[in-house]
Amino acid sequence: MHFSMCDVKDAWVIDPAPHVDARGRFMRSWCEKEFADHAISFRPLQGNMAYSAKRGTIRGVHYQVAPALEAKLVRCTRGAIFDVVADMRPDSPTYLKWYGTELNAENGRMLLVPEGCAHGCLSLEDATEIMYFASAFFAPAHARGVRFDDPVLNIQWPAPVIVVSEQDRSWPLISR
Repeated sequence: MHFSMCDVKDAWVIDPAPHVDARGRFMRSWCEKEFADHAISFRPLQGNMAYSAKRGTIRGVHYQVAPALEAKLVRCTRGAIFDVVADMRPDSPTYLKWYGTELNAENGRMLLVPEGCAHGCLSLEDATEIMYFASAFFAPAHARGVRFDDPVLNIQWPAPVIVVSEQDRSWPLISR
């Protein structure tokens, strides 16, 4: 795996190092040793999958607060997404900054979303599926979110947002 830091503190883009032969390809999706070699402490406790039928579907922007902080390792297994991490940690030097990258089934790229950061994605193709590992169990009482179109974050989604859940449309705007 190839690890690249991104513009949000403690967030990483992880590109696979696939082994390719006549059968196709093989690549790691997580390795505790390789993560530790980059001083990344991440241990998955829960695996989740999401499917978006239509291009332009937004999911997020979600996170969990203490005592249920969670990190996420996100990969697109079918189709393509624009994946975003937004720093919601007031004491972080990158507070309220965001970073986005395309994850798709072909590139195998992953995004590590650190604890205290929010995650959201926009499907770029119909029939898109993501899989992500979380370092904590889902805790509804500690779940939070911000609107995908919050002017403080000003996330630059690369395609029109067409499908939004009522919950994601109802998250509060950030107040400073």
